[in-house]
Amino acid sequence: MKSEIIIAPSILSLDYSEVDRQLEELMASDAKWLHFDVMDGHFVPNLTFGPDILRGFKKKTSLFMDVHIMVDDPTFVSKIFIEQGADMVTFHYEAMNSIEECIVLCKEIQKQGCKCGISIKPATPVEVLDSILEYVDLVLIMSVNPGFGGQSFMEDSLERIAYLDNKRKEDQYNYLIEVDGGINDVTGKKCIDAGVDVLVAGSYVFKGNIKEKVKSLQCQK
Repeated sequence: MKSEIIIAPSILSLDYSEVDRQLEELMASDAKWLHFDVMDGHFVPNLTFGPDILRGFKKKTSLFMDVHIMVDDPTFVSKIFIEQGADMVTFHYEAMNSIEECIVLCKEIQKQGCKCGISIKPATPVEVLDSILEYVDLVLIMSVNPGFGGQSFMEDSLERIAYLDNKRKEDQYNYLIEVDGGINDVTGKKCIDAGVDVLVAGSYVFKGNIKEKVKSLQCQK
């Protein structure tokens, strides 16, 4: 596990009338990653960012581009975002037809020089990922139902994080554990205590002093 907690502010909550200012504040903070929620309006009931947005941010910052694709066709979409500069692409287990397809896509993403993550919705048992864990660089636990920002944290996510942390120790895997949804200084501390490495935070970071909010999350370890 990484000793330093990684903070990945989600641009889903960025104030797009203040992009330059907020991005400057973000780059002056301790945040190392930038989180992109890509939604196609089918897999989840919302539409968000296309690859041009990622390319634009890539020109503005050297932050690690953490792209979470909530789409019906992750094989097609992942390639597009990798071409535009994604450093990590995380796709959904539920969007694939089988474990074998998940493993094939993991290897394909990594073959393109990008790190690969896998995610599950809150209703999906975490155990379904057991045979995939050795192939991924990251597992993303959704602590809200994916689709919209600003939702409340689901407390049972902590058990799922602890399960993945135990599996990682038992089987000597190296994947990072990331959590997204309802993260603030209180829920972030709970997730870190359960074994998380990466905190995705949107509203909490961007609706205040960005530098202070990022530090408040990182100081929870």
